[in-house]
Order: sequence, then C-alpha cells, then structure tokens
Amino acid sequence: MRILPVRGDCILVELAELGEALSLFEALENHPVAGIREFIPAARTLLISFDPAVVSEDRLAEVVASLAGGERKAAVGPLVEIPVRYDGEDLPEVAGILGMSADEVVRLHCESNYVAALTGFAPGFAYLTGGDPRLTVPRRKTPRMQVPAGAVGLAGEFSGVYPKASPGGWQLIGTTPLAMFDVDRMPASLLQPGSRVRFRNMAEENAYEIKPAAGISAKPKAQAHAGTGRAAIEIVSTGLPVLFQDLGRPGQARQGISVSGAADRTSFKAANRLVGNAAGAAALEITLGSLRFRVRGRGVMALTGATAPIAITGADGRTISAPHHSPIALDDGDVVSLGAPTTGMRSYLALRGGFDVAPVLGSAAHDTLSQIGPAALGAGDVVTILPARAGSLVSSELPQQLMPDMAGTVVLDVVMGPRTDWFTEKAVESFLAQEWFVTPQSSRVGIRLSGEGLARRNDGELPSEATVRGAVQVPASGQPVLFLADHPLTGGYPVIANVAGYHLDLTGQVPTGARIRFNAVSSFTPRTIPGKSA
Repeated sequence: MRILPVRGDCILVELAELGEALSLFEALENHPVAGIREFIPAARTLLISFDPAVVSEDRLAEVVASLAGGERKAAVGPLVEIPVRYDGEDLPEVAGILGMSADEVVRLHCESNYVAALTGFAPGFAYLTGGDPRLTVPRRKTPRMQVPAGAVGLAGEFSGVYPKASPGGWQLIGTTPLAMFDVDRMPASLLQPGSRVRFRNMAEENAYEIKPAAGISAKPKAQAHAGTGRAAIEIVSTGLPVLFQDLGRPGQARQGISVSGAADRTSFKAANRLVGNAAGAAALEITLGSLRFRVRGRGVMALTGATAPIAITGADGRTISAPHHSPIALDDGDVVSLGAPTTGMRSYLALRGGFDVAPVLGSAAHDTLSQIGPAALGAGDVVTILPARAGSLVSSELPQQLMPDMAGTVVLDVVMGPRTDWFTEKAVESFLAQEWFVTPQSSRVGIRLSGEGLARRNDGELPSEATVRGAVQVPASGQPVLFLADHPLTGGYPVIANVAGYHLDLTGQVPTGARIRFNAVSSFTPRTIPGKSA
C-alpha cells in the first residue's frame, strides 16, 4: 500500500485491488476522523480530502495503516431492481468474445447479485461489482462519441448503466427505461454506494412495473424566475453563456457529483463582499464579457475578476464608465454593458441582496459537465433580486491576484504526483521546462494544452481513480489537460501533477492563447506503508 501526494489537502491511497479500497472506505466511514472532509473510492485507490489545520498527513497515514486490510461487511443497502431490454448493439460481439450465446449472457447478467461499489464518471453512474466472472470483457477499442441514456453495459469486472447521453467505451448489452439520475428526486442518484442491484429481463417480464427506490421523493423543479414588486435585471444580450455560480456542491461524491462552483472563487467572493452579500450568495459568471442587461428598480452591483470595461447608460441617454472592484449604484432603467476583458477570462457580477434563483441539489452552481444547475441566461430572461440582508458595503478593494493576458506566460506552482512515476524522467523534465499553449478547446471542464508530448514509462491501463480541481491529466496523446471547476469526479488517465491550492483560482482566469509554465514546489515522494500489500 502506498500513499501518493496530490496536494496539501489531499492524498491518494493506492491499494492492491477493489476489495481493499472498499474495505478501507468502509472502515473510515465507521471510524470517523476529525478533519477528513470527504473520501472517494475507486477501482484500486481511495482519495482522502482533509483540512490540514485539523489533521496532519502523518496522522492520516497512521490511521490508514491501522484500518487497512480489514474484512468488508456484506452489502446491506436497499435492493434496486432494474428492468432491461437486452437489445444492446454490442451483445452479439460480447457473446462472441465470451464464447457463449447471447441468451447465456443475458441469463448470467440477470442471475448476478450486484452491489454498487463506487460512483464516478457521471452523476448517477455506479460501478456495479459482484457479477458472474464469466462476464468479464474488455472495453471497446474505440469509445463511442454518444451512448444513449439508460444504456446497460459491461467493462472489465463491472456492469453499469449510463444515466444520461454521453461518450463512453463500455460494451452495450441493453437499455433500461428507469431514470438513474433525476434532480427532482431525493436522492437524485438511484444507486448509492452499497445499493444491491438485480437486473430483470423485460422480454420475460412484460408487465414489469417500474418503481422508484425507497426513500426517493419528488422535489420541485428549480429555475431562475422573476418575482413581482422587487428589483430585477433583464438580460438584453450575451456573448458566451452567462452562468449562475456559487461555492458549489461539496459532499456529493456518493452520487457521482463533483463540487463545481465558481472557477475563480477569490473573485467570486470579492464581488459578494463588495455589495454586502454572504460569501456564497449566487452571482453570475461571465466569460469574456459581452453582456448587456437592463435594471428594473434600483440596486447596487459589483464586478470583479476579468477586467471587462463597464458602461452604464441611464434613462436620460447619458453613458458613464464605472470602476471594477467597487460597489456601483444603479437606477431604474439603467442599461449596463460589459465589454471584452483586457485581462483574465471570467468576470463575476453580484447584486446587493443576491439573485433569486432556486438551488439544484443544494447549490445554484451550473455544472457544465454534469449538466446540473439553473439554466444559462439568455436575451429576454429576467432575474429577480432578493431583499438585501443587514450588512455594510465595502467601498472598494484591490484585486487579490493579477489577471493573466493572452500575450503572457502564467506560472503555476504544482505538487508532483500522484502518477508522476508513470512518465519517463525526460517527460517529467519536459513538463516543467516548456511553456504550454492554451488551446481554444478549453472550457470550465479543463484547459487543453499543446506542446511537446509527454512519453510514459508505464503503458498499462490505469484503473479509474478520483481527480481533483487543478489536476494535470495526461491522456494517450501526451498533451496535458488541466482540470478546472467542472472536472470529472474520476478519470482513467494518469495525473502527473496537481496545481497548488493557492493557484487554483488563477487557473480559472487563464485565457485562450496564453502560455502556462509549471513550477514544481515538491518532488514526487510516495510513502509506502510497511507490511501492507503493494
């Protein structure tokens, strides 16, 4: 067993196989440790996120060493029966690979007693273990660009159901009409770690009744809406999608949901602070400016982050310029126009009182990868402003970080690991020495970089493991991807390094066309736990 570095508030525990990872996960759940924020099990690893002010990494290593290697308890979660039409386009090929008939594949799949071992890849996607070992098949050599929602698949030792349409490389053997993920349910994910699962063949049970799992109840749909008799803003025009954001959805890993939230949290909180809001009040994240809105009633706004010019045209037709990082009084009928920023990528707009937008799964954050959260705003949308809470405005403040521009090079400190040893020594040197170009294919999910490709010393397939915001993942192409706020919860490519915590907000402001150089603030130093499997 090894403890691999991620950054100052995360470690990755590497074990021999899935059973050991789940055993340690269960032991930590049953023996809570003060300071642990969350842990995410994967095929052979367990990511532990913690507060270093409460518990040290050395103390965590002691706890892990004492709890690892125990026996797993039998699954006691609710039984979820999933009806399946065994019409998957890969079913004949799977049967051929396994040397049996398609009917035999279906029979073995339905006779297996599965358990939801872990979640990841997408919200509501559970990796199901416990299937008949004769159903072990490799992933497709070429993943599909689009797998339909409800597709039932096999990959390695796992079975699973795609909760929504997405790319995927699993072998598809059927489809289910059951909704695996629905934000109008509580919990939204039908399968939770520990859930017991049985598949039912709908061809043999035509009258199968689809029932929701116990504990799921309806929840009103959450949408941005306009109220009456209160101040509001009306969107006149937008450039790129304008998104509601807050501080995200921490603690939802059991449902396969990452935190998401503002890409630059420092600037986001500053905007709220300037208008007297709570730090986590919903604000708007505006990418590359180009937003115009009309004020209904009176209000106070602040704009932080990327330095987009602010022009305000009053009802009398006069236009004035307004400053960044300062509260700005608005009158009824004012039209506010934000131009393209001169530096930075994302601006944050807060209104005193906050936006009246209903949360989705406890947050107003729009997660572009998981497609969770209030819809992006467009022309004609009207959003009500909530009454202001008691509290003072901040007259002005200086930005806490310099915004990068397209012509410059951004230096990001990184912690080497957890998979630095998957790359050649030359590749590691190249990763740190060169300047990486930020390509136009970047988004809130991640920054795609271009440069001299990084060669691996380990060409094996990495079992899926948890990733964090700021992870620098390197796919087979050798071109790194720097994960941002909407990163996937788990990934199957090695992470060579992770951006240091104090530079995470800076990553959300790096524009297309800029260059990034990585500066290692630590060497790759895994810790081996003596007497444990490796």
